[in-house]
Amino acid sequence: MTIREKMKNGMLYVDVGEGLDEERIRCKELLYDYNNTRPNEEIERKDLLKKLLGDMGEDIWIEPPVHMAYGTNVHIGNHFYANFNLVIVDDIDVYIGEHVMIAPNVTITPTGHPVDPNLRRPGTQFSIPVRIGNDVWIGSNVVILPGITIGDNSVIGAGSVVTHDIPENVIAVGNPCRVLRDINERDKEYYYKNRRVD
Repeated sequence: MTIREKMKNGMLYVDVGEGLDEERIRCKELLYDYNNTRPNEEIERKDLLKKLLGDMGEDIWIEPPVHMAYGTNVHIGNHFYANFNLVIVDDIDVYIGEHVMIAPNVTITPTGHPVDPNLRRPGTQFSIPVRIGNDVWIGSNVVILPGITIGDNSVIGAGSVVTHDIPENVIAVGNPCRVLRDINERDKEYYYKNRRVD
């Protein structure tokens, strides 16, 4: 079985050979250019993202700096915003829906390493796709681990470590991240604590 087949099947692999090194260098070169654009170079940024990402919807805004492993395994829907310091370790696919907002310092990592040190020593890793639904808001300093699915409309609270799937229409927080409550009618009336929508 090839390295790429092992990657796609969630098996253990070492990411050397089969052109993987060259693909990572290409990604780093494009990200270097992107992260060093001037604030008013919006057209250049959009062109670089088109070269970098696997799929890209309309109205995408990613604040530099951003870091990825390959870029080509990142699939983003329409109306996406990511604030500073987004890290996506996309050794395998990351699917992000429409109208998703990501706060500063978020890490999405579909790739991990075995716990056993002897298995880990040669640089062995595994990759399981991550899926983020539509209308999701991910707070600052969140970490999303391999194989996670976050359901539509959900909010992940700042500082959370997402270790298991999160259903749709909930607020989930903590380390490990767990559902705090459903999104409800009160959320239409109050936008933050006791602050009422005008």
